[in-house]
Amino acid sequence: MKFLSTLITTALIFLSSANAYANPGACSGICNNSHDPSLIRRSSDGTYFRFSTGGGLSIYTAPAIVGPWTYNGVVLSGGSKIDLTGNTDLWAPDVHLVGSTYYLYYSVSSFGSQNSAIGLATSPTLDAGSWTDRGATGIASSSSKNYNAIDPNLVAVGSGYYLNFGSFWHDIYQAPLAATPTKTAGSSYNIAFNASGTHAMEGSYMFSHGGYYYLFFSRGICCGYDTDRPAKGAEYSVMVCRSSSATGGFVDKNGVACTAGGGTVVLASHGTVYGPGGQGVYDDPTYGPVLYYHHVDTTIGGNSPSTAFSWPRDWGLTFAGLPTAKWIATIRRLHPASGVQMKENLAADSAYLCSNKRPGLPLI
Repeated sequence: MKFLSTLITTALIFLSSANAYANPGACSGICNNSHDPSLIRRSSDGTYFRFSTGGGLSIYTAPAIVGPWTYNGVVLSGGSKIDLTGNTDLWAPDVHLVGSTYYLYYSVSSFGSQNSAIGLATSPTLDAGSWTDRGATGIASSSSKNYNAIDPNLVAVGSGYYLNFGSFWHDIYQAPLAATPTKTAGSSYNIAFNASGTHAMEGSYMFSHGGYYYLFFSRGICCGYDTDRPAKGAEYSVMVCRSSSATGGFVDKNGVACTAGGGTVVLASHGTVYGPGGQGVYDDPTYGPVLYYHHVDTTIGGNSPSTAFSWPRDWGLTFAGLPTAKWIATIRRLHPASGVQMKENLAADSAYLCSNKRPGLPLI
């Protein structure tokens, strides 16, 4: 189990050194038990809801992303109607607003098992006691499959829907869903795979921004840090590939296909942050795109009681050197013809070369 952190996007480039990663910030209220978090803001009143792995899927609420967070029950107190081992200890919630209804996809499985299925619960309000278990979505796995049917993530593309899922084995898959996204509407196919080692890739989350679909995923070993930490660098880290299509063609910053082991590091262990992963992205009305995740705080330890929620202010979401935030800088310059001073915003999805041709008049 790990700490959950959220990072607010600013216009930074991908940085590879340990000191470049943003550190967790403040969190008030109940900031623990945040494995595999899912974050959403209720449209009717602006209340933030945080859901996490374990039991019937815990619910925490807050008036702001920084808190104060309070515990508000569970999604499915009696567990899932899916008849598999693990149906009272649900994993990896993924919540979205579909029309006027909140859809929460979840995993039913047990650790190390491929006998898994993805279920769905719906609610008009997100509150505890308002959820209805819809049961199986049609995405399931057994030892005969190339994938493990856990870690769901809903993706809206135009008027259609897809569900990303997968963990180890052949890693990340995608399946089309029906127009009302309660069931599958076609066969699944592979969109990301690392053939090396144990194929340690899972927890995918897709986010559309700036004409691209960004496929985030966790790579490495997720758990058991309190008793047996893996070799340095083998623990969880957050990776990303991107494509102009939601259904394939994902590559990393160097052009390596995500189906051929590609992936650019977004966040790795640094300072007191260990094993970040289980990530998602939420487009916050105040801060813009927010990357949230869980991690271990090494000053406390790696066991369940030490988990917590926090957020730093800065993170770099870029690709091929181009940031995806709206603006990176504002400059003032003289109009070349009139000599009148102008104020100009530099767009983050463009490249600029700025030089000062008027000695003594600095760029501001």
